[in-house]
Amino acid sequence: MATSAPGPEPEPPAAGGLDELRQRIAALEQHEPPPAVRRHRVRAIWSVLLIVLASVLSVPSVVAVWASSIVGDTDRYVATVAPLASDPDIQQAVTRRTTAVVLDRIDVPSVVDRLAKAAQQKGVPPQAADLLTHLSGPIRTGLGDLVGSTVQKVVSSSAFETIWIEANRTVHSSLDKALTGKGGGAVSLQNNQVSIDLGPVIARVKDQLVKAGFGPAARIPALHTQFVVFASQDIGRVKTGFRLLELAGGWLPAVTVLIAAAGVLLAARRRRALVGAALGVAAAMLVLGVVLAAFRAIYLDRLPPGVSTAAAASVFDALSHFLRSAVRAVFALAAVTALGAFLIGPSRPAVTVRTACRNGIGAVRGTADSAGLHLGAVGRFVHRRKRPLGVLILAVGAVVLFTWNYPTTGVVLWCAFAVLMAFAVREFLDTGP
Repeated sequence: MATSAPGPEPEPPAAGGLDELRQRIAALEQHEPPPAVRRHRVRAIWSVLLIVLASVLSVPSVVAVWASSIVGDTDRYVATVAPLASDPDIQQAVTRRTTAVVLDRIDVPSVVDRLAKAAQQKGVPPQAADLLTHLSGPIRTGLGDLVGSTVQKVVSSSAFETIWIEANRTVHSSLDKALTGKGGGAVSLQNNQVSIDLGPVIARVKDQLVKAGFGPAARIPALHTQFVVFASQDIGRVKTGFRLLELAGGWLPAVTVLIAAAGVLLAARRRRALVGAALGVAAAMLVLGVVLAAFRAIYLDRLPPGVSTAAAASVFDALSHFLRSAVRAVFALAAVTALGAFLIGPSRPAVTVRTACRNGIGAVRGTADSAGLHLGAVGRFVHRRKRPLGVLILAVGAVVLFTWNYPTTGVVLWCAFAVLMAFAVREFLDTGP
């Protein structure tokens, strides 16, 4: 059998060809990226910057909403300070302050002289009457016990709660002036202190003393003493910051949300950008919570002399209660958003969770179908409109949440649960093509 002759061997490339090939490779390696890649990088940089900015602005946004609600919403302010009327530390501080003021207005020597004269008129021996004149100290102690117990009864009664609430509701119109340094009204700002007039409490104590048989209390003049609600050497800076936050409370949160949305929309991978934005806001809320705890410790440590630390702590906790509640609510919303964005992604855990939920709902649908519940046209309609229905569910959940008056963590979690159940119903009604 004849064999074909082997063909000519290929010639090795010339040295010049190799040099040209090397030059082309070097040129490709040094070539600038195409315009599309450059635009992608610019968008990514802007996306990251906007998301970081939104995360940072979320802190003053939450504080601004709280500051605006404290000054602009009378019912909110009253709901904030009303529980203080039954706080034991507040009652004890008010009792001490009122007792000291009332005792200072009682002329103990005059009371002793009247007792001595009354004793002489009743036929008490002169030696005994003279002895009464040397009992100013014990008599003052007894009066202190009498006044203190009377004040304590007034402060622990429902009447004090009414006085406290009505006084705070009345003076709320002056709170803005006090916190912005303008002064005036029943709420004053003097000596770096925000104070409330306890005159009505003292007047009621006088009436109670007279009813208890202590006639000299009727001659006590009308008194207006101040109960310190907030005191700090840094009150000037607090006033300025509070005023700025009050002014920003109406627009700063909306601007923050728009910045975060712009950062997500600019990103090429929007789902990941949404997860990053949500985690950034959650981290900001954690930082704000730590700052609040540290500020509380610093504030209590730097109280002026004579101010009750326990009462100041109760006031601080009451005034910051809704702020801390807002921090927890925003953190919960950010965490839920990050979790939801993660679960719709292509990662293996997300796919596993979605598959398990879909199979479970499918099994329930199959059982219902076997029992005679045929979805028919409804199932086909839901299948065709599945994506718009999902957008509608999310939109309704967002509207309910953002129109809620001061949502709490519980409200956020219940809204998330309702949205999850709505998606489960959508999946149940989807019978396929």
